[in-house]
Amino acid sequence: MASFLRSQEMKYGVLVLPVQDSRQYIEKLGGPEVNVQFEDMKDMRRPFRKHVQRIDEMERIIRWLNEEIKKAGPVSITKQRVNEFFAADSSGAYTLDSIEAELKRLYDTFVGLKGRNDALQDAHAKTEEELQVTQEAVRLMSSGSSGDSPADLGLEAPLMGEDGGVSRLLDSLTGVVSLENKARLHSALWKAGRSNAYAIFSDTCFGETTKKCVFVVYFGQAATTDYVKTKIRKVCQAFGANLYDWPTNFTTAEGRKVALQIKLQEQKTVLEAHKSFVAGEIAELVAPASSAMDSNSKIEDWRLFCMKEKSIYSVLNMCQGDASLQVNVWYPKIEEDNIKGLLRSHKTSTGDVAFLQSVKSPPGAMPPTFIRSNDFTAPWQQVVDTYGVPKYQEANPAVFTTISFPFIFGMMYGDIGHGTLLLCFGIFLVMKADAFKYSQPVLYMMRYMVLSMGFFAVFAGFMYNDLFAMALPLFQSRFHSQGTGPADCKECDDWQPNHNPPWKDPMGPYPFGLDWAWEGASNQLVFVNSLKMKLSVLFGVMQMTVGVLLRWSNAFYWRSMTDFICECVPMMVFMVCFFGWMDWMILYKWTHFIDAPPSIINSLICMAMGQEDTMPLWEGSTDIAKLFMKLSMAAVPVMLLPKPFILLSQHKAEERKKKSKDGHELLDEEAAASGHHHGHGHGEFEFGEVFIHQVIETIEYVLGTVSHTASYLRIWALSLAHQQLSAVFFQKTLLMGLSLPYPVNGIALYILFTIWFAVTLGVLLGMDVLECFLHTLRLHWVEFQSKFYNSGGEGGVKFTPFDLRKLIEEADE
Repeated sequence: MASFLRSQEMKYGVLVLPVQDSRQYIEKLGGPEVNVQFEDMKDMRRPFRKHVQRIDEMERIIRWLNEEIKKAGPVSITKQRVNEFFAADSSGAYTLDSIEAELKRLYDTFVGLKGRNDALQDAHAKTEEELQVTQEAVRLMSSGSSGDSPADLGLEAPLMGEDGGVSRLLDSLTGVVSLENKARLHSALWKAGRSNAYAIFSDTCFGETTKKCVFVVYFGQAATTDYVKTKIRKVCQAFGANLYDWPTNFTTAEGRKVALQIKLQEQKTVLEAHKSFVAGEIAELVAPASSAMDSNSKIEDWRLFCMKEKSIYSVLNMCQGDASLQVNVWYPKIEEDNIKGLLRSHKTSTGDVAFLQSVKSPPGAMPPTFIRSNDFTAPWQQVVDTYGVPKYQEANPAVFTTISFPFIFGMMYGDIGHGTLLLCFGIFLVMKADAFKYSQPVLYMMRYMVLSMGFFAVFAGFMYNDLFAMALPLFQSRFHSQGTGPADCKECDDWQPNHNPPWKDPMGPYPFGLDWAWEGASNQLVFVNSLKMKLSVLFGVMQMTVGVLLRWSNAFYWRSMTDFICECVPMMVFMVCFFGWMDWMILYKWTHFIDAPPSIINSLICMAMGQEDTMPLWEGSTDIAKLFMKLSMAAVPVMLLPKPFILLSQHKAEERKKKSKDGHELLDEEAAASGHHHGHGHGEFEFGEVFIHQVIETIEYVLGTVSHTASYLRIWALSLAHQQLSAVFFQKTLLMGLSLPYPVNGIALYILFTIWFAVTLGVLLGMDVLECFLHTLRLHWVEFQSKFYNSGGEGGVKFTPFDLRKLIEEADE
């Protein structure tokens, strides 16, 4: 428990490494056996920057290969097998030089394959287009007049018969254009040919991605048509058309068609072979890296290896030195022997041994905060660290948050039914933890958090006796009802204003939680609200008192009598004498029967205003209230005035001591840094700043305690909202279906149950859980932690040990 309550005691040292084996030592220190945090020595030479540049290039190639694998088709790459990767890497399966050489070979191979594939695809597309042009020529030439054979038809045949005396022939341009440009090209050709050109577009479309069609433009062969032909060619090219030669006759067209079909089949064969070769290379990359079938793909293991090596060389770049490398480190004091033993046990190739030398930390340096955590405490510690990292050796709120957070959440969300669903979800996450570890790391981390919140939600549900807004008759009621309806516990005929009320019968009080007889009573809401409101205040004051006690523990640990006497004691007096007295009055009214019970709010008003309380709890209670009020008021100036003057006196004493010792007025840096726990920084002492800080802190505590106590009423408000929403959803769905006549109610219940369950999942198990979580988070960050946590306004520095496994896992997230 001590390791969770306060951070580990840290030491500062210098790590000396032999250059030849420095990488192996850093890899060992990045394992799970020890915790070491490296500090950057800010050497501008960065001795291992070339290694980092090599790894950057390797990571670029891996990213490029991953993109090529995605383009190749639906291939699955096995990832997130970190344990399997470290098992393979520990056996020496990977080296930087071998993986770098393999990646460069693959990169050159894939670049060459990609270039050849593009050339093959382009040639295949052009062959297919030319084949379509030839087929269209065959079709047009074979559809001539009935008196001519196809072999006699072509561009060389006379435009008119021999009898006509005209021997003018036709010229042509043909090509392939996309369908979206077909209409615009037809119009442009008409304008460019000035009615002397005739274009024919095929009705047959082809192409897989882009639909295309064949066209042919006819115009006469004459000396003046060269200009027209050039102009038509430019128009076709402007619309992205690919131009091909038009066969001069049917025989030539048939021969070219057969040749193109053979060429196209050969190109398809080459493309299939090329595709098969690429698929083989990709299959090798996505295959398991080791014999274990659940290991990562080879390319994924290479990626993880690059991440690991880059992390190691980045740490080495923090070092300085030539013959040997030196780097400053922080480490837990308790692990010093383990670190030195690990360095001694490593076998090197040169015989040089690394060593760790403990030294004094630089003046003013704050040691990092290292708090050990496990799977259960880690999410709660992260909740606390999100607000602020504890200062070195400061009390850690996460220890108490592990219980107080789910308990207060349960008070807000208390419902047996909804809490059970949340608890089942938490149990499911715990049982299937390995499946969520890498796929859903957030759910994996929060599995015990959800389990705890579900458990306390069920516990609070039994306290409130609330199951989907219904009461459970777990035990025999202690109230006596008149008639057949539910008991009205304040208007019941059995209720008599004496010292033997109905609930005080020989059977004793209701064993656990709220008596189910309150369900349906006319004053149920009034009573339950009063109960939950008082419970909220009780637990709120209790939690704030624990926060002040933790402030006590900080003062004891730092041996600061000034903080203890001038802050801790008056804060506790103010808290107990006013708000503790309020809680005592609540408990007294619950445990003592009073004929005419007074209002606690009126009693507190009389206590604060100095008025006479005409309805005391018991004879003499007003005198105690007056005494507590005087003590509360006296605690305020004690918090405000003494501490600044005591710190000023201590500062002057240190200054006089320094003058007598060194003969000048400069304070020793250690003396300036020793007052960090007083909350006024490491700089020069300024009495005005210290006094203003103390005034602000006093006002914040006095007014904040009042507002924070009222803030805990959000527990009651959220519980009331949850109960009322649950009741409304139940009444408007299932209860409405039960009231319908048979057999309509049977069919209606199926539909209404679906609606009720959907609303329950969306609102009460979705939005309401998040709402209760956020309000509980606010109560811990503001109302609880402000009493002791980071009281000086300075947060701690989180200890970030070099952990290869954690770096890889966080990078994947």
